[in-house]
Amino acid sequence: MTHAPIRALLVALTAAVVAVAPSVSFAGTPADGAGSSGAPAHASNVTEACGPARPGFARCFSLIRTDVDGGKGVRGPHAPSTATAAATALPSGYGPADLDSAYNLPSSGGTDQTVAIIDAGNDPNAEADLAVYRQTYGLPACTTANGCFSKVNQQGQTSPLPSDQGWGAEISLDLDMVSAACPNCHILLVEGNTASLGNLAHAVDTAVALGATEVSNSYGTPEVNGTNDYAAHYSHPGVAITVSSGDYGYGVPNFPADLTSVTAVGGTSLSRAANTRGWTEKAWGNSYGGAGSGCSAWIDKPTWQSDQNCPGRMVADVAAVADPTTGPAVYDSYGGYPGWVVIGGTSASAPYIAGVIALAGNPGRYSDASYFYGGTTGLNDIVGGNNAKSTDCGGDYQCNAVTGYDGPTGNGTPNGLAAF
Repeated sequence: MTHAPIRALLVALTAAVVAVAPSVSFAGTPADGAGSSGAPAHASNVTEACGPARPGFARCFSLIRTDVDGGKGVRGPHAPSTATAAATALPSGYGPADLDSAYNLPSSGGTDQTVAIIDAGNDPNAEADLAVYRQTYGLPACTTANGCFSKVNQQGQTSPLPSDQGWGAEISLDLDMVSAACPNCHILLVEGNTASLGNLAHAVDTAVALGATEVSNSYGTPEVNGTNDYAAHYSHPGVAITVSSGDYGYGVPNFPADLTSVTAVGGTSLSRAANTRGWTEKAWGNSYGGAGSGCSAWIDKPTWQSDQNCPGRMVADVAAVADPTTGPAVYDSYGGYPGWVVIGGTSASAPYIAGVIALAGNPGRYSDASYFYGGTTGLNDIVGGNNAKSTDCGGDYQCNAVTGYDGPTGNGTPNGLAAF
């Protein structure tokens, strides 16, 4: 049976959904390419770090809790002796030890790996904020001086750095999530001139040229005719490339998460539980949206995917925590926030999975996401929850977390390093 009629319908649906995509309010300086603000697309205590983007540009997928203000500076047992009593407690939100526990990860490994994060615009406080995060949680220093941290423009040079594009909170989230997963990894921040698809793609190539073993991309735009012109920039055999699936639930999948050369990372809600694992997860979703998933109208189905109800590439492949309600603690002093905040979105899960891959030290397995489809050993199969904003796909796996593969959480979340 030919899939041509189905693909034609998917293309038509893509055009329709993109045409009515929500315009939302956001925090910080608008990114180049941002549109006007409008009705919020998420809960009242959540705001988006990056604004809506016009065609040819991407938006980041960071969601910031506006009801959490953790103050400034190092917190917890590593706070200065002069710190206030409030500063002796760790910030709200999950820290590295919490995530290690939830995903059964070791605290060592990855010393020979370099995780690159691709973002738009410069965050002048990136290294200083990273230092606060790592000191708070007792992680080893990662600085320019000790060779662990590097920041360059999209040409790979340390100067001149691009102008601010309103992605400060996104940059902090990316740095902190890589640090949480792989404290001993090197980190390379490549800052694109703007959030245009061309500049971000250029930044990916630069990261690989500079020796990155994993590249995390916490951004996207609904797939349309023409986005695949940039596909080659996300195909670097020997380098693992992770991409956020998006924050708007089931529907038109996002580029570049729809590419078969990347690992598309969905999202979960993560909570402590009185069970053997000590944690429970479900697909992240609510009436506003949630972890992105969908069936591509433009990318053919790879041979390693076998789900039955999608003739094209299905998003996502794997997942990790993304729900801002159950999100990680992040330190950001540049994105318009007071310091310690809680941030979610699949912008949290993509760099975290990049860090897990680095922790395992096998980036050569990920010329595509097929490695995750060879069996489920080492993954938590997420059952429960959905990312449908309405009854978009009924009880189908494309928007519901079911036994085995599903769209919102892919093949599952890390359970140790066996799957990586």
